[in-house]
Amino acid sequence: MVAVDIARAVTDYQGVDEFPGLPKAWRWSPIPVFVFSLAVDAEGSRAYQVNTRDNFDEGLVRAVLEFSREHRIGEGRESEPFTVLPGFTYGSYGFDSVAAVPPAVHRYHIGRNEALNDVVTAVFPAYRCEFSGTETLDEAEYRFRHMLRPATMSRPPVPYLRMRYENTKTAGDSIGPDRGFTTHDVLLRELDLLDGAPGSFVEFENLHGEVWKVEWDGSWVVNGVRQEAPLSEDWIMASLGCTS
Repeated sequence: MVAVDIARAVTDYQGVDEFPGLPKAWRWSPIPVFVFSLAVDAEGSRAYQVNTRDNFDEGLVRAVLEFSREHRIGEGRESEPFTVLPGFTYGSYGFDSVAAVPPAVHRYHIGRNEALNDVVTAVFPAYRCEFSGTETLDEAEYRFRHMLRPATMSRPPVPYLRMRYENTKTAGDSIGPDRGFTTHDVLLRELDLLDGAPGSFVEFENLHGEVWKVEWDGSWVVNGVRQEAPLSEDWIMASLGCTS
């Protein structure tokens, strides 16, 4: 890998300012809704970047960059689609981790400076329940780009969730025999639609590979055990590993 002068590469962008209170770090806003922030590691050979959309919080971004730099998150693990380090907290936010993705996933500088892209690790505040550690590169890219909304600092957890279902009343079902990625609001909707639909089921999997099959037989039946009350959202989130 050719050495990159990261400071020069970043400051070549228009409107770049030093990041307040953080040495060897900069931020810039290519359009009003986005703010990009980057900090060089201690050796000066790699960098961490946080992108935010709509709700830039300088303190939170600084904390993520400092945490990433201190723990050298993702260093030497470029082949892993997600690197997740628990133990991060900031203010009233509910985040409990910082996640990192390699250049092949984030592609932040592709089309502008490929050499810089190759030495940048994208980092963002996250929730541990969002990752299994078994994601393929394609799965990580899909979730990073289309599900997790890593640039939204106010976001709730998007738990790791695979699901398949079939509903005899709505005639809705998933495609194929495998569980696919979805969001917990879809899971909640399909569980609610089981009511009064005998022969229907919803099957879902969490980050640990634990699987629940929920069916309707006059009441909800979970893995063969009849439930006396409807399944609550709290129970669902706890099953997915996301607890407050």
